[in-house]
Amino acid sequence: MNSKQGGFTLIEVLIAMAIFAMIGLASTSILTTVIDSNALSEERFAKLQLLQRAMTTIERDIQQAVPRPIRVNGEKQDVVLAGGEVDGSDDDGIGFVRGGWHNPQLMLPRSTLQYVAYRLRENRIERLYGNYVDNVIGFEPKVRVLLEDVESFKVEFIAPNSEVTTVKDEDDLTWSEGYQGKALPRAVAVEFISKDFGKIRREFVLTVGEQ
Repeated sequence: MNSKQGGFTLIEVLIAMAIFAMIGLASTSILTTVIDSNALSEERFAKLQLLQRAMTTIERDIQQAVPRPIRVNGEKQDVVLAGGEVDGSDDDGIGFVRGGWHNPQLMLPRSTLQYVAYRLRENRIERLYGNYVDNVIGFEPKVRVLLEDVESFKVEFIAPNSEVTTVKDEDDLTWSEGYQGKALPRAVAVEFISKDFGKIRREFVLTVGEQ
């Protein structure tokens, strides 16, 4: 009785190995692409979160602005808000006093008011602040970097005597590039160009009482 034993030829084995190698290379390429895409997505999402936090901080400060002047080098000033081209900034800047600084039951040795300022320095939007509204001569403010890779930083204003109830229709508004006044402006616009997200502009109406 003759028995016939089957098997793979050398050529068949080589062809199978080549197919498996091609599948492995393709799988590796796809996996690498997925990993790179995921890393880029995570980086983009992290930058978006930084942008959202920066805009939330700016919005909170501006909408809590109060008409309170500060002392500069020990001398009291009449200006409650100054903005536009300012010293110490590579572009525009803005400075004012904000309220609503959380101090539960006044347990901390400070008020609920805080002087804050914004500027552009070395392509970074910086927030300057201190623990007290009126600081001693020679005081150096604390600096917090809000956003990096910013190419320009502009601040515009609508004068206090303008009737403004909304900032949705820009054609009806008259914006000025600089402001220094004894009363708060009716509206403030912040515009900057981010290398990652392009031009971003936010406009805020300041709701204040009689100034």
